[in-house]
Amino acid sequence: MAVALVWFRDDLRLDDQPALRAALERGWLPVPVYIHAPDEEGDWAPGAASDAWRRRSLAALADALERRGSRLLVLRGPSLGTLQALAALTGAEAVLWTRRYEPAIEKRDAKIKRALREAGLHAESFNGALLFEPWEVATKQGDPYRVFTPFWKAARAQWRTPRLWDAPARLPSPDAAEAPHGIALDTLLPAPSPPWDAGFWQRFTPGEAGAGDALARFLGQALAGYASARDMAAEAGTSRLSPHLHFGEVAVQRVAAAVLDAGDTIAAEDRDRFLAELGWREFAHHVLHHFPKVPDEPLDARFADFRWARPLQARLDAWRQGRTGVPIVDAGMRELWHTGWMHNRVRMIVASWLTKHLRMHWRHGARWFWDTLVDADLANNTQGWQWTAGTGADAAPYFRVFNPVTQARRFDPEGAYIARWVPELAALPPQARFAPWEQPELLRRLAPGYPRTPQVDLAEGRQAALEAFALLKRAR
Repeated sequence: MAVALVWFRDDLRLDDQPALRAALERGWLPVPVYIHAPDEEGDWAPGAASDAWRRRSLAALADALERRGSRLLVLRGPSLGTLQALAALTGAEAVLWTRRYEPAIEKRDAKIKRALREAGLHAESFNGALLFEPWEVATKQGDPYRVFTPFWKAARAQWRTPRLWDAPARLPSPDAAEAPHGIALDTLLPAPSPPWDAGFWQRFTPGEAGAGDALARFLGQALAGYASARDMAAEAGTSRLSPHLHFGEVAVQRVAAAVLDAGDTIAAEDRDRFLAELGWREFAHHVLHHFPKVPDEPLDARFADFRWARPLQARLDAWRQGRTGVPIVDAGMRELWHTGWMHNRVRMIVASWLTKHLRMHWRHGARWFWDTLVDADLANNTQGWQWTAGTGADAAPYFRVFNPVTQARRFDPEGAYIARWVPELAALPPQARFAPWEQPELLRRLAPGYPRTPQVDLAEGRQAALEAFALLKRAR
C-alpha cells in the first residue's frame, strides 16, 4: 500500500480531518506525524499557555489514534528536512496537511510544498480551519474587506452546507510503513514544574473529546439566550470553544452545523449572534492573510504617528498582575492568570484600560495575552487588540473610551465576577465593588490590602487619551 504522511499542526482531531480523509479515500496508508518547530513561526512562536494546552491536546490525539490501531509520530523540526527524511524512510509518495494562515507559516508552507513537489512527492494542503478561505470573500472590486458587516454579508451569501466526516473506528498501523517511534511528548513539551497551569484544567479539557463535550454543553446550556447572556461576565453564557477551535480539536464547520441544526427551541437572534461571532473569527483570518503586517503595525496608518505613553514598567506590571485598583480590570487579569482564559467582554475592558486610560501601545497587551491565553490565536488576538485600540479593521474609534465602572455595573450588576476573582473585595456590599475608591473608609476597613485609588483617575485618563487623539488629527 502506498504511504502518505498526514502532517498534523493546529488541526488536532480525527473527525473532519481533511488530510486524513484524503489519504484514506485515495487508498494511501496514513502515517500521522507532528513536527515541533516553534522557531519557524517567526516573532510569534507559541506562548507558555499555548504550549501547556498543546501538550495535552497532542496526548489526547495520540490516545485517539492508538485506540484506532494507529499512532502519532512526534518529531522535532526543521519541518522540511524532517518531512523529507521521513518520506524517504517510509517510502511515502504524498504529504498532506491542513492550511494555516499566519504570515510566517504561509511563507514556510509554500516553500515546503514547492520543495516536496520538486522532489517528486505529492504535496497538498486543505482547508480545515475556516468556513471560507481568505481569498474566497472579496469586494466587487476584488479587494479584501476592512469592515466586518459587508464581509459577513458576502460570506453568508456563499454559505454551503458543510460536508462533515466521521473518522473510521479503525486505521492502518504506521508500522506497516516501518515508521519510527519519534520523541516522547514529555521530552518535547515537559509539564510545567511547579504546575502553574493547574487552574486551566479545572475549566478546560484539551483534545477532541473535550471539544465535543464543550460543544454539547454550549448547545444544551448556553445557546438559548446567547445574544444577551454572552456579555454577562459572571455567567457561563459564552461557548468557551475558542481554544478548541484554535487547536483544531473541533472543525468550525461542525460547530456551525450543530448551531444551525439546534432546532426551533433556539431563537433566531441567539443563533445568528453566535454565527456572527464565528464570522468575526473568519474576518480576523481574512485581515491577517491580506494584511500580514498587522500583528506588529496598525492597519489604520494614521496611528503610526500616534503618541503612545512611555511604557512605565510599574504600571504595566500592575495591569498584568491585576493590581490596577479598578476591580473589573483586576478581576479579568486574575481570571486570565488562573485559567488561561478571559471573558470576551472583559477582554475589551482590560484592553481599553491599557490602550486608552494608560495610553500604552496595544502591542504590550497583545504580547501578554499571547503568552497567557490558551486560545492565543494570532488572527483573533491581533484583531481584538487593534479593534479596542481603534487602530485596526472595523475598529471602535479611538475616542471611544470604555468606562470600566459603567461597564462593570452593566455586565456584572451584582459584582459577582469581581468577588470571584478579586476576593479581597467580596466583603464589600455589591454596589461598592465597582468603584471602591469612592468609599475610602469602607475600603480601608473591609479590604485593607486593595489599592486605595486606580492607577490613573478615570476622567483624567480619558481626557489625556482624547487630547492625544486630537493631536494626531491636527498633525494630519
